[in-house]
Amino acid sequence: MIFKWIFRVVISFILLLTPVVLFAYFYPEKFLCVDSGKNVSADVIVVLGGGVHELRAERAAELFQQHAASRIIITGAGDDEINRLILRQKGVPASAIEVEGNSTTTRENAEFTIKMLRAENVHHVILVTSWYHARRALKTFEHYAPDLKFYSRPSYATFAREEWPQHGNGHRMRLEFLKLPGYWIRYGVNPF
Repeated sequence: MIFKWIFRVVISFILLLTPVVLFAYFYPEKFLCVDSGKNVSADVIVVLGGGVHELRAERAAELFQQHAASRIIITGAGDDEINRLILRQKGVPASAIEVEGNSTTTRENAEFTIKMLRAENVHHVILVTSWYHARRALKTFEHYAPDLKFYSRPSYATFAREEWPQHGNGHRMRLEFLKLPGYWIRYGVNPF
């Protein structure tokens, strides 16, 4: 009797999850990309490391110029100086840029940056990352700081489907589809 019940629960779960998986597979740009909208403003913009060729720093500079926030925090080891240089070249004053240069994963981006945000009494944050990384980044920051309000304003570089093969987005999206449930299982970060 218990095996029948377990079997029914498993089958029900698979039947409920199948449409979500199919939608995400055929429309990854609709599932992975989360954008909070144009009229968002915050205390600070956080640029996640990685994706230098995906114009993350340029997107943050654009939002800064639109007065979405008065400061920018760059998070992530390795390309933090490149991102700082890009921001400076795009007209962001050095006094408006802060760096968290120790994190190497999205989870560490969240944990290390949230410590800075809390120390500076920040309550509203715009996250800038690549469009396909936006869901996991947003959900990770929300998971580690449910008391703060996070908005997602991703870079749309290589968003057009015809650009995916030449920029390797297919590979990155496949990895993202592995990382989403991985973060859910390992850290409790709910992707929905």
